[in-house]
Amino acid sequence: MKLLTDILRGVPEFQGLLAAVDNGGCPAAVTGLSGVHRAHFAAALHEETGRSVALVCADEGEAEQLARDLAAFTGEEVRTLFARELTFHNAAVVSRQWEHRRLSVLRALASGECPLLVTTVEALLQRTVPKVLLLQAAQALRMGENYDLNELAETLTAAGYTRCDQVEGVGQFALRGGILDFFSPAHDRPVRCEFFGDEMDSMGLFDPATQRRTGNLKEAEILPAAEVLPQFAPGGYGGLLEALDALIARTQKRRGDQTALLRTLAEDRERFAAQTSFPAIDRYLALIYPELATAADYLGEDTVVLVAESGRAAERARTWLWQITEDSKALMERGELAGELAVFARTFEELCGVLEDWPLCYLDAFPSSSYPRPPRAIFNLLAKQLPSYGASLETAVSDLAHYVGENFAVVVLVSSEQRALNLQTLLREQNLRTAVDFQLHELPGPGRAVIAVGGLSSGMEYPAVKCAVLTEGRLSAGKKKRAKAATNRQKLGSYADLSPGDLVVHEHHGIGRFVEMTQMTVDGVEKDYVKIAYAGADVLYVPATQLDLVSKYIGGGEDAAETKKLSRLGGTDWEKAKTRAKKAVQDLAKGLIQLYAQRQRQPGFAFSPDSPWMKEFEDQFEYAETEDQLRCIEEIKRDMEQPRPMDRLLCGDVGYGKTEVAFRAIMKCVLDGKQAAILVPTTVLARQHFLTAKARFAKYPVEIDVVSRFRTPAQMKETLRRVREGSIDVLVGTHRLFQKDVEWRDLGLLVVDEEQRFGVAHKEKLKELSKQVDVLTLSATPIPRTLNMALSGIRDMSTLEEPPSDRQPVQTYVLEHDWGVLADAMRRELERGGQVYYLHNRVETITRAAGRIKEMLGEEAEVAVAHGKMSQEELNDVMTRMSEGEVQVLVCTTIIETGIDIANVNTLIIEDADKMGLAQLHQIRGRVGRSNRRAYAYLTYRRGKILSEIATKRLSAIREFAEFNSGFKIAMRDLEIRGAGNILGPEQSGFMLSVGYDMYLKLLEEAVLEERGEKAERKAECAADLNVAASIPDRYVPAPEQRMDLYRRIAAIRSEEEADDLTDELIDRYGDPPRTVNNLIAVALLRADAAKNGISEIDQKGTNLNFMLDSFELQRVSALCAQAKYRGRLLFSAGEKPYLALRLKKGEDALKFGRKLVEDYANTAGQEGV
Repeated sequence: MKLLTDILRGVPEFQGLLAAVDNGGCPAAVTGLSGVHRAHFAAALHEETGRSVALVCADEGEAEQLARDLAAFTGEEVRTLFARELTFHNAAVVSRQWEHRRLSVLRALASGECPLLVTTVEALLQRTVPKVLLLQAAQALRMGENYDLNELAETLTAAGYTRCDQVEGVGQFALRGGILDFFSPAHDRPVRCEFFGDEMDSMGLFDPATQRRTGNLKEAEILPAAEVLPQFAPGGYGGLLEALDALIARTQKRRGDQTALLRTLAEDRERFAAQTSFPAIDRYLALIYPELATAADYLGEDTVVLVAESGRAAERARTWLWQITEDSKALMERGELAGELAVFARTFEELCGVLEDWPLCYLDAFPSSSYPRPPRAIFNLLAKQLPSYGASLETAVSDLAHYVGENFAVVVLVSSEQRALNLQTLLREQNLRTAVDFQLHELPGPGRAVIAVGGLSSGMEYPAVKCAVLTEGRLSAGKKKRAKAATNRQKLGSYADLSPGDLVVHEHHGIGRFVEMTQMTVDGVEKDYVKIAYAGADVLYVPATQLDLVSKYIGGGEDAAETKKLSRLGGTDWEKAKTRAKKAVQDLAKGLIQLYAQRQRQPGFAFSPDSPWMKEFEDQFEYAETEDQLRCIEEIKRDMEQPRPMDRLLCGDVGYGKTEVAFRAIMKCVLDGKQAAILVPTTVLARQHFLTAKARFAKYPVEIDVVSRFRTPAQMKETLRRVREGSIDVLVGTHRLFQKDVEWRDLGLLVVDEEQRFGVAHKEKLKELSKQVDVLTLSATPIPRTLNMALSGIRDMSTLEEPPSDRQPVQTYVLEHDWGVLADAMRRELERGGQVYYLHNRVETITRAAGRIKEMLGEEAEVAVAHGKMSQEELNDVMTRMSEGEVQVLVCTTIIETGIDIANVNTLIIEDADKMGLAQLHQIRGRVGRSNRRAYAYLTYRRGKILSEIATKRLSAIREFAEFNSGFKIAMRDLEIRGAGNILGPEQSGFMLSVGYDMYLKLLEEAVLEERGEKAERKAECAADLNVAASIPDRYVPAPEQRMDLYRRIAAIRSEEEADDLTDELIDRYGDPPRTVNNLIAVALLRADAAKNGISEIDQKGTNLNFMLDSFELQRVSALCAQAKYRGRLLFSAGEKPYLALRLKKGEDALKFGRKLVEDYANTAGQEGV
């Protein structure tokens, strides 16, 4: 598509503009240009002059579209730069993802690596860090050079990074021995540097999920993690404090009541004196960076600045500046901002003055009487923007015939190679000859047409050069296959976050409370033990080498931990609970297996393999599919092509793309001439699915309709008649679909959304309806992969675990509840035409809260209430009004977490966030930020409330979650446990609570295997207690949680491969393991080998090494004792607990000899007949 810029070579107005740019004839103005022409002109200017181009727009939406078109024309990367939200209120933390994006673009601009930039006028007006300082603050690290690690740690802290144990998000760093990990906004993954002494020995990127390295780097860059850094003030912190003192002195001399302001200044001075940064630091922008700088100062010398719609841009600038002035006034009245510091932007006039240093061009639709600076040359161009023809190839055909008839050169852009060939065939039938050139190597001549693959937001026509470009619509967001490591959710296990006081389950002794990890000296060797408290005063010490018998107790919900009864050591209650749970899972397995066998026996319809049409439908999807989506789609299609009815469950978090997967199954069904039904729990969802389906199937002759309470009887009758005749392909509806009068001509697929919200009676009817048809059930609560494995072979499940790539981050604040700040937030959302969710989780006082909000926002704001005690009718009504935009603020309970998607809701306020779990917060926050507009979440806690320890812990987790998006895994795990409860039903959840989730799964897996007549292999365990220094020293792994985690993973090693893999990971994360760690791994391997050979315990008493045997065969034992090396050293005792005793000589290594003996004993197995 790069060739399209050549079209403009023949356009005299473009040539005039080029001359103006080259010969100092700017500012110049071109009129007659619509959106797509502006991108075309920008691309051609970049191409012809070789200069960088900065394209300035009025708003972010327009900027996104121009950036996509510009990228399509040039085939190069286009960076976007938007303004950031300044924080003036005292939030506890603020998420900085937007700021990080800005920093990486500013850095690229400063170092001249940003040839194509699309930005908004606000971003050029907003005050930011001066270019010189940003370049000073950015530090490049190179391989082979020398650095002082402590100095680097100080540099990172000064640049706004937070030190932690394990790096998960941008702006964090960790230092372990000679290894430094940091996540800089300049890179898309965190960087790991290993030092040998002071020399940088190796450097690479690593994956935050697995903490394993993914690639090598020659150099990395430490970029500031925040835009406002107090130590860059003139004279550093000292200079800043002096400036602040001077400001305080001036304020004291002023007339009027200055107490509020003086209090604010004094509080903030203390923070600066302690050298800490805080979110409201933006109040001091003008003090820290006295020189007023904005993004405009970062533009490269060779840049051409183009302003799209100069009139609108100027208007937008004025509105934005007015808004900032108003905000500042309010802050000054509240005493939160000093008047002389209220300079957060340049004026538009100043900006125009700054921009005079560059060639400036206005690209407008209409001539204007007032330009920001009068142009020296004005070019009027006659050009048309053509609507994209979208699905309708017929429109494309008629347009093409018209242009070719007029002797135009025509380029037609289509979305895929298959579409290009389809269109060519269609044109041939109309006697129109076209060439197909997928990559567009040359432009067609007059009266000729060529079809190429590509896409723009709209088509264009230049009558002067008789040239037209028709387009189907913009191309799907660059379907790049993202290389991605397999998700490591199963590796996570449930222990990565075990902290003192948590409940744990020991396989043989039941539920206890984890106290601490301690070291004890036994027989002169230091060893690590885990101390667990049981009921009464009982305490159990578990050797760290046997930690695989212990797992964190996970029940349902988050309060289970406080109320669960501990087991008694040596009591019978644990065994009883295990037996009861075992019986329950056996019943469950039996039921599921019978159901499954029944379905397997029933004949179903085998759908035919994918046709070209199907492929084309898939290519139309406008986002890049995630690996998970592709896998699920594959699994579903495979099921549909089998001659038995499909029954598959598709699970995935909100917004992970389940709908698209379902639509592909529906398309497959419709292409075989069968009908599909989508069954949803509420009318509002029905409407939403109906509209989404209409949009997605728009380009295909698929008839879609909906049955629900909102249709008149006449409409319903007509719809049902068409369903009977088969002229409707897809029908969306609530349980109205079950009624007798709904008759299908040929139903092939039933898609059930949110099954857990249907009642039992409905589910029975559902079974009736779905006896012979393929069923796909969608569930929004993800389920654990472990459960999926346990049920494999009796329940078909597909899971989506990977979030889509281009979700915009949600700007998150954690703060004390403050009506002033929240009212501002709501007003701002309503001013930009958006809507707000206000979460108030108490039904008794919800109407009062709504009344208060109405009072604050004034009469014109429409405030409504939604909670679970309302009837289905009322709820549907409110949600419909909300989705149609009639209601501006919805005050609701957590009912919205399983609600519908409303793209226009982009501000979320949560009261008492400290009472919610991360899982819930994560799901609710996923409700905003579903469109391309920026979204905000305010998580608030009560003012001055003394928080309980648990709430404090939660709050700090929430802060980390907001700031670095960490804790995501824990949130996912809580969610999954809920999902498991949903799938298994309430009575099973009780048993899950009684033995803990991990244990429950183990039992379930065994029950399933037994039911299927397969022998559940009892994993043999062997305990080993040797006088060997086997431990993980704290200087090797300082963080206790990570140490616990590694002990558990080492104890679970069962093969040499697993041992090698773990050793690789240790070297990667912590450097070369010391001897004691290698011993630990060797003990684990010894336990694994011994268990395979029927040895249940190995212990060392003085110089004797004892091997307890589960059962023994005399031949094997005597063959072993007969070996020369064991003569006189190996004794066998055949009492009720048979054992072998090996006498060690002084200085012999127990571990080495133990492994040798087990190996020799294993070899005797083949010699029994000898």
